[in-house]
Amino acid sequence: MEYVTAPPHSGSEPARVRAGRRSLAVALLCGALGAAVALLASRQRWSSATAWPAGGDFPLTAKGSDVTGVPAALAIVGLAALVAVFAVRRAGRVLVAALLALFGAGTVVSAGLGASDSSALDEKAAQASGDTSATVGELSHTAWPYVAAAGGALILLAGLQTLRYGRRWPAMSGRYERDGTPRPRRAKPVDPDRPEDLWKALDRGEDPTGA
Repeated sequence: MEYVTAPPHSGSEPARVRAGRRSLAVALLCGALGAAVALLASRQRWSSATAWPAGGDFPLTAKGSDVTGVPAALAIVGLAALVAVFAVRRAGRVLVAALLALFGAGTVVSAGLGASDSSALDEKAAQASGDTSATVGELSHTAWPYVAAAGGALILLAGLQTLRYGRRWPAMSGRYERDGTPRPRRAKPVDPDRPEDLWKALDRGEDPTGA
């Protein structure tokens, strides 16, 4: 009686496929959600203060885009990098994943620095009072800079996830099916009046007569 042994690692392939799909879903969700959160937070009020030009006090507010445009810009290019991950392979994918992680880290840092920045309000106070040396008082900040930083952290996580598992993910290509096998190439029609076409067909192992 003969026994047929299963090939090694036959049972681990489905597990690798499932892990690749989970990591892909996590990276896409984190990257897209992080970019959306950072962009939304950049449009909200980050700080407020009061200026005292001649004639009384003057309330001032500053949105995230007034304080710094870096988080929103990095969120946009991070989203583009997330899409570009599927257009490249091997070393190119590693490079794009590293850039995605850097964009996320840059969003976190720039949003954190903007949380205590008052230069945008000082500039508005100078415009309101006509005095370039004017400053503001009663300065207060909201939680939106930290929300933007959280969005950056999600983008960073997407980049790290891509660095770790990106080699298991598929890439966009017209020559491959979804299972990774090459698509058969369609044979070009042979013109019987052109000898070079006949020779090429013979080299490919085809019957140029179509019989």
